[in-house]
Order: sequence, then structure tokens, then C-alpha cells
Amino acid sequence: MARTARTAVLRRQGGEDAIEWEDRVLSDPGPGEVLIRHEAVGLNFIDIYHRSGLYPVSLPSGLGTEAAGVVEAVGEGVEHLRPGDRAAYAGGPLGAYAEARVMPAAPVVPLPEGIPAEVAAAAMLKGLTVHYLFRRTWPLRRGDTVLMLPAAGGVGLLACQWAKAEGIRLIAGAGSPEKRRLAEAEGAWASVDSRDPPAMAAEVRRLTEGRGVDAVMDGVGRETFLASLDCLRPLGCMISFGNASGKVDPFDIGILAAKGSLMLTRPTLFTHTADPAVLRAMASDLWERILRGDLRPRIERRRPLAEAAEAQRELAGRGTVGATVLIP
Repeated sequence: MARTARTAVLRRQGGEDAIEWEDRVLSDPGPGEVLIRHEAVGLNFIDIYHRSGLYPVSLPSGLGTEAAGVVEAVGEGVEHLRPGDRAAYAGGPLGAYAEARVMPAAPVVPLPEGIPAEVAAAAMLKGLTVHYLFRRTWPLRRGDTVLMLPAAGGVGLLACQWAKAEGIRLIAGAGSPEKRRLAEAEGAWASVDSRDPPAMAAEVRRLTEGRGVDAVMDGVGRETFLASLDCLRPLGCMISFGNASGKVDPFDIGILAAKGSLMLTRPTLFTHTADPAVLRAMASDLWERILRGDLRPRIERRRPLAEAAEAQRELAGRGTVGATVLIP
């Protein structure tokens, strides 16, 4: 009898009720593929964008981009993984919301001993996001000042920890006193209330003695975008890397000149990790930071994989802190 795996499928894009489940037959991996059994699945905002239609996908589609587990079989030509290896990924074709799957081997990387699968599933996509923001988009140096929005979620808390380890002054934007205290406890140099964007910008200016920050890393989107520009020093960089509050509205590019010849970029992780060699180097650096204790991923919620819709609803409501993992 063929082996099957419980798998989420989208036949339409929409609300949480668009997530359906089916028992999908697992084939043998073909050339360049692996069969991986999931022990933990990551929950990320991009999953909501794929499900809702903010990011269009070809239907029917799988769902989810991040998981960790054990390689059970490899196809011809796969050299960096073997059956029995612990492994993780944060990319490739959608389909991580599954008990197991066959997928391309290129985005799958070895997972060192000492890092549990739950930690890898909570940290890989979020940690690689911090990596490309801090190292590849606007390389930060000791003493630089950056505003991170939001700062109490999975990406933000890792950013706070990374900044503290490297002497970067990170100002954490968060929507409640509790979240601000958490960000500061995790390494933020200071924090600001992001619920009132104009007041947030004024407080950032006060904290930087009128200078402004070197870079803003804004994953909130529409609600904070214009105020984030007001937080920058002349020639500073606005990095809009997410849409938690919705897509940024069209705006006059002349605003960048008027506010100090600002730079603006809208990057994505998967552009930076498209080259498997670059991905493996970034992942290796991330694992080393976790193993030596510079990064301490916070798993605040664990839910059965079957409760993915409820987990997405919680995340979309911005009522969570840290990371949520789904357990098959």
C-alpha cells in the first residue's frame, strides 16, 4: 500500500477556511529531490500572504515554506544530504504544511546536532531574514543605529539578539508596553510605541538627538511606512520587507529626495537564497550563532499541524510574540 502524508492544499485563495487537507501519496524522490519527514513546521506571515492572495500562487497549491525533520530518501545527483540526515529548509515550492513531502533538494540544508527540529523550524526563515537584512541589504557595523518594526515577533526578537551581540543600537518598535519590554530584554537598545506612527518618528528623533537612524527595517507595511521615512538620517536606507498591516500605498518618489536623498528597497529572502551555495553559507552562519548562544529563538506557541488555520488567525491578529511552530 502506498504511503501517504496529511497535507494542506489551497484550491482557492481567501480566508483561513481556504485551507483544505488531503492524504497525499508520497512518491520516491526523483533526480535532485529528497523525501523529508517533518518533525516541526514553521509559521510565517508569508504563509498568510500566499493563502489570502496578497501573493498570488498557481492553484491548486501547497502551503508553507519552512520545516525541519529527517531525510528518508534522496534522488539521483543529491550529494549534500543522505538518508537519516537531520535537515531543514526555508524555501522551495510551497508545501511545508505536511507530515512529509518530496521536494527539490537544493533549498534543504543539513541541521547540526544540538539544534532541535522545533528550533530550526522556528528560526530558519526568520533568522535568514535577519541575516539578509543585517548583512546583505544594508550591512550594519558596530555603533550603527537601526529601527526594527515589528520587534516582538519571531524576526524582530532575533534581530534584537543579533544587534546586541554585535554592538548595534537597535530601536524596537512594538504595539504594547509588554512587547516593548520583551524586545528590550532580548537586546534592544531602546523601544518606541509603533501604534502612533507620527509620535513614533518623533521619539526616534529624540533618541538619536535629532540625527535619525541609519536604516529602518519595516515589516509592518502600510501603517508605518511614511513615518518610518521620517526616522531616517540623510542618505539612510528604508528597507520595507513585509506587509503585516497591508501593502504600502503608491507614493511620490520625490518624497525620498525631500527627506534627505533616502534610499529605498523592497527585498525578499528568496532572492538572496536562490544560489544554493549562498543559502548553505547563510544557514551555517545562522546555526553557529544559535549554537554559541548569540541567538535564542523563542517558541511561544506549539500547535498541532491540523490547527494551522487557527494559528494563522492568531498571527494575523498580531497578538503573538516570538515564534509559533506546527507539529505534525
